[in-house]
Amino acid sequence: MAGRIRVVVAKPGLDGHDRGVKVVARALRDAGMEVIYTGLHQTPEQIVRTAIQEDAAAIGLSILSGAHMTLFARLFEVLREEGAEDIVVFGGGIIPEADIPELATMGVARIFTPGSTTQEIVEWVRSAVPAIV
Repeated sequence: MAGRIRVVVAKPGLDGHDRGVKVVARALRDAGMEVIYTGLHQTPEQIVRTAIQEDAAAIGLSILSGAHMTLFARLFEVLREEGAEDIVVFGGGIIPEADIPELATMGVARIFTPGSTTQEIVEWVRSAVPAIV
């Protein structure tokens, strides 16, 4: 049996709007992936701990609060501290186009901005995230 892609999706910080992340989580599940949604108001430390415990190959952050630069930076710090830099990190939400190059330099593999379709997200995750064997 082929492995399945395992993804942690999370809402870091104080942002309380979770409809979009739930839609993405459902689309990834419907596409045959294992998805762990951490819920609202998670810290980068909690998100990384969950990803490691669940042996996830990717973390997807949904950020609408404007704190994306700080939250992604801290997530990568924690991934380095935990020796888990092999986890693919992607995100989406209200993120200005001007910030995307800096996020890419930080290590964010892909940012999905408003208007991205769930099919686009599913296809990208399938192509960029390794399955757990």
